[in-house]
Amino acid sequence: MYELDKQKFGAFVTALRKEQGMTQKELASRLYLSDKAVSKWETGVSVPDTAILIPLSEALGVTVTELLLGERGEKPLPPEQVEALVKTAIQYPGGKSRAFQEKSPWPVRYLVATVVCGLGLWGNHRLAVPSTTVSTLAVLALIFGAYFCFFVKRTLPYYHDLDRIGAVSDGPFRMNLPGVAINNRNWPKLILVGRWWSCAVAALWPLAALALGSLFP
Repeated sequence: MYELDKQKFGAFVTALRKEQGMTQKELASRLYLSDKAVSKWETGVSVPDTAILIPLSEALGVTVTELLLGERGEKPLPPEQVEALVKTAIQYPGGKSRAFQEKSPWPVRYLVATVVCGLGLWGNHRLAVPSTTVSTLAVLALIFGAYFCFFVKRTLPYYHDLDRIGAVSDGPFRMNLPGVAINNRNWPKLILVGRWWSCAVAALWPLAALALGSLFP
């Protein structure tokens, strides 16, 4: 299989972008992505998702084959080399796709929230505070928190950037936001909101119930 040279790929994208007279932000806007994503490609930190290769090549005025090779082709490639490039595009990891694959403080924050949640629920049990609703919401928050802090995909499929889609489906996880177009521009913010909400509810809700139970037995 052809081995993709990320540095060569990034330098080629940079040169083509400048030929087209575009800034990183302008190229990112045409692809419905952030300029940080383009910056990572150009510096060789990561490569685009497979679904982005076609629109990226069209925006830069080259073929997908030339894009993967990191150079303009003077003549058609032999079939076996094209096949190797296609396999590379399909199999090559475009970056760290899941939350647990990146360096982040959120796993630690989630674990702290879990410990605080457990102590809060234990306190509710000790004081005989009715805690069915409290524990149900806290457990749900922990489940969602585990997804957002450990397993959430950092990027969405490219079709989210082409149409107004208000739902995300990832295995057993389902999220539906009527009236909101979920795409790769707002997805990082939605992940952040999901993380804060999950950890805050898991940690604070049992403590709030415990405080109210102590004040109004």
